[in-house]
Amino acid sequence: MKMTSRVQFTHELESLDREVEEMAGLARSAIEKSVRLIVTGDYELRDEVRRLDKEIYRYDNMIEKHCLDIIALHTPVAGDLRNISTCLKIIEDLNRIGRYAWDIAEVAEEFEGQKFKRMVNIPHMADLVVGMVSDAIDCFVRRDAVEARRMFDRDDEVDALYDTVFRETLTYLFEDPSRITVGIQYILVARYLERVADHACNIGERVVFMVTGERWDPTLRKRNGNGNGHAPVRGGSDLSEELTEEGYNQHELSEK
Repeated sequence: MKMTSRVQFTHELESLDREVEEMAGLARSAIEKSVRLIVTGDYELRDEVRRLDKEIYRYDNMIEKHCLDIIALHTPVAGDLRNISTCLKIIEDLNRIGRYAWDIAEVAEEFEGQKFKRMVNIPHMADLVVGMVSDAIDCFVRRDAVEARRMFDRDDEVDALYDTVFRETLTYLFEDPSRITVGIQYILVARYLERVADHACNIGERVVFMVTGERWDPTLRKRNGNGNGHAPVRGGSDLSEELTEEGYNQHELSEK
């Protein structure tokens, strides 16, 4: 690749990073506004969430085209190609986050004129989820694989909150079956937030691959019965395992 071509390529990659960061800001704002709509009943926010969802979709198409243009013009390899392919994957997650924000805004219509007294966990879940989206993109911008791995601990917390919301809402509905429609919608909101957290973790997992070039399976943390997440030994090789200070496993394949 010639020097002038390399300079142009570097500028294209920097521009691509900025576009992904901007799209992430839209997705984060959409989630914040949709939850505020649920909590405050400010239904003017519904149109704003809809506008953001459309803008996120526009960014999705724009960034996808930008990535394909870069590949066609510069034929990137190795780390550069990983960066571009990661961007293509991340915008899928951001697009889904925007869609979940709109789903929450639509659910808000079921709450109009009604109060559901046990909403305390939803704002807390939303704070955690919005923070995860922000931190996932920050890891992408800083190319920080260590912090990207740590995000999965917060996903466990979001999952636990969802389980709590589900159980407490069912208990409340047994006490007052007349609120079943609102209760079901409330559970849906919690479920959508839980899915947004999963997409934030997807972004973190993609950052790990982008930085290290290795596929990292976060489910190894809790897959096995001993709780340490060690992968089973396969084939005839020695698989030596080291648990890092972050609590995740690194695997080194040693030859016989």
